[in-house]
Amino acid sequence: MTLVKAYGAHAADKPLEAMTISRRQPGPHDVQIDILYCGVCHSDLHQVRSQWEGTLYPCVPGHEIVGTVSAVGAHVQNIRVGDTVGVGCLVDSCQHCDPCNDGLEQYCEHGFTGTYNFPTPDAPGHTLGGYSQQIVVKENFVLNITHPAEQLAAVAPLLCAGITTYSPLRHWQAGPGKKVGIVGIGGLGHMGIKLAHAMGAHTVAFTTSESKRQDALALGADEVVVSRNAEEMARHARSFDFILNTVAASHNLDAYVSLLALNGTLCLVGAPDHNHPSPNVFNLIFGRRSIAGSLIGGIAETQEMLDFCAAKGIVSDIEMIRVQQIDQAYERMLNNDVKYRFVIDIASMAE
Repeated sequence: MTLVKAYGAHAADKPLEAMTISRRQPGPHDVQIDILYCGVCHSDLHQVRSQWEGTLYPCVPGHEIVGTVSAVGAHVQNIRVGDTVGVGCLVDSCQHCDPCNDGLEQYCEHGFTGTYNFPTPDAPGHTLGGYSQQIVVKENFVLNITHPAEQLAAVAPLLCAGITTYSPLRHWQAGPGKKVGIVGIGGLGHMGIKLAHAMGAHTVAFTTSESKRQDALALGADEVVVSRNAEEMARHARSFDFILNTVAASHNLDAYVSLLALNGTLCLVGAPDHNHPSPNVFNLIFGRRSIAGSLIGGIAETQEMLDFCAAKGIVSDIEMIRVQQIDQAYERMLNNDVKYRFVIDIASMAE
């Protein structure tokens, strides 16, 4: 075991604090990573504060990890010491069910192992995430990063926000000749706009705030619709092939379903703390429309996303923070006071 510094919480009502955790020695197929940057996801806040059931303490969050390989196991073939790599939301799965065999580890029939707060043989009995100096991960779940060094901090959120939006856009074939809507211009939504635009789709951003119109255009939206403006919404009725809804608050979905063309799909990736109101079934029936959901991506697709983003020069828009600012960052996230993702400089853990 190796002892490393980390930042986490011992209870839902306690602030995050410095702690020492243990990491296993790399096994034959393991990769040891010295963490450089870790993105801050809204899921971290929900988990730390036990707003989702099943939080295990101590809780060390973080599943948007970028770092440098510092050791590899004897049987690791394609990863070398010194490589720049990433770790996203997954660190293991059964590797033998049909979804796993198809590269869809996120839908593992036996349950994937998340980067933090999931059962593991390692101490303390559950996974501890990227708010730490080091992590040890099976080679099959380590991702290659080819972005230049100056972009690495902004690459970190791609490991969650990037793949969460990329996967459904690819699955529903966003691209030239398709009209795609992105609902919400936040941590997920701003990546959705960038990716849909880069894929060649006619990209329309939806926001509740007129003040975000120019921001959305700057991110790559071809058009911006203020969703509270009934006339603007009506102009797009029955015209979208696909709408990606990134909003993590309960809201009425019917307004967006009505914007779908025949056979169009509204895909939900935001996870609200209570359910959306039940949609009007006639909106679905009279257009053969669908409401769907999507969960991150498998390892192969996540690597595809990283390669696509490197080729297109796409990264997340971030604000860098020190580890000692995490609780403050959580409060700012609750107040939507960030453009668009916080990223922790893990070097600050040595302060």
